[in-house]
Amino acid sequence: MRMVDVIQKKKRGEPLSENEINSIVQGYVNEEIPDYQMSAFLMAVYFKGMNKKEIADLTLAFVNSGDRNDLSAIEGIKVDKHSSGGVGDKLSLVIIPLVASVGIPVAKMSGRGLGHTGGTIDKLESIEGFKTVLDRETFINNVNTYKMAIVGQSANLTPADKKIYALRDVTATVDSIPLIASSIMSKKIASGADCIVLDVKVGSGAFMKTVDEAIELAKTMVEIGKSLNRKTIAVVTDMSQPLGHEVGNANEVMEAIEILKGNGAEDETTIALTLASYMTVIGGAFADFDTAYRELDQIIKSGKAVEKFKELVQIQGGNPEVVDNPNMLPHSKYHIEITASESGYVSAINAEKIGITAMLLGAGRKKKEDTIDFSAGVTMVKKVGDIVKVGDVLCILHTNIEDQQEANKISKEAYSFSNTKPKLSEYIYEIIQ
Repeated sequence: MRMVDVIQKKKRGEPLSENEINSIVQGYVNEEIPDYQMSAFLMAVYFKGMNKKEIADLTLAFVNSGDRNDLSAIEGIKVDKHSSGGVGDKLSLVIIPLVASVGIPVAKMSGRGLGHTGGTIDKLESIEGFKTVLDRETFINNVNTYKMAIVGQSANLTPADKKIYALRDVTATVDSIPLIASSIMSKKIASGADCIVLDVKVGSGAFMKTVDEAIELAKTMVEIGKSLNRKTIAVVTDMSQPLGHEVGNANEVMEAIEILKGNGAEDETTIALTLASYMTVIGGAFADFDTAYRELDQIIKSGKAVEKFKELVQIQGGNPEVVDNPNMLPHSKYHIEITASESGYVSAINAEKIGITAMLLGAGRKKKEDTIDFSAGVTMVKKVGDIVKVGDVLCILHTNIEDQQEANKISKEAYSFSNTKPKLSEYIYEIIQ
């Protein structure tokens, strides 16, 4: 098989065989196929797409390029959750203890962040002593005993996807639904879960900017899951503005604790309960979504959920006192108030710009080697639909970097205003199962 022939075939929009897809992926990992040919192939996929069979074959080729996690020693149905990314998305911190509290095992493997803030692993490491590297025996034992554990992803999980994603990033082929779907689902399949719930974000702070695109991506990923014998549900959720009120690392941990105490903002609480409810249904704890939602809401109100989070912190080496006293988390030196220069209703908040602001403050990484400042971030004082007058505080920037003129400017640009109250976005757009 010559790579040029496969490129030509896909350029004409013809489907590729499983053998051809496997040969492309393995050839690239083994450095037998050069970057320039893989770039041409990715661009052909970008314009011509792939059918369901091709996407499933590509996903499995990514999975087979590295390690697979064997979770067979864990009792019960293992359920995983994945978010397609957003600004202020601290929901895994809420969902892990919430789902575990009803006896569904959550063996979570998460990545570090590259971009506006840290990933779930980085956020948890803002808690003093929290270990995100556990040996296999401890990981399995924690899930069997406490129904939860979270660790960083194995370095050799889907290496083909990592290598191809790096190339997509510099060849303008990131926003291709077949490539996004196979990338996400390969990591979930390789992680070893029996069932998967996907949080597919849509809006200014997400990969998918329109609801139709997000639904198409969600349907594609659910089809991949089904074709590979994984029960999969996708929930399309709003990311037209940052989720909740905190964007960063330590401050998102603080906010997650408040959600688990029943004091969370409506948007993040609704979405967290929705995702957790579907996880507990496919995990077998409840017969239907409405019952699950009602029971999980009650678990939060009872205080059981936040106690479960405290247990998670303790079993992974962190200081559980943080849960009762979040002020023990890192704090930054500077707190800059960004104020409104006009009156009216907040009509929109560009989530991507708030994300860039957080990164400039030190909350994220421009390069994977960068060090994260756990204390840096943004507090969203005003959200879409709030009324403001000149001089009111819109958001507060937290940082240890003295000169933050660019962050100040971008955060102010993120806000738009109108004279009339805007129609608020839905929190949940679609459920695909």
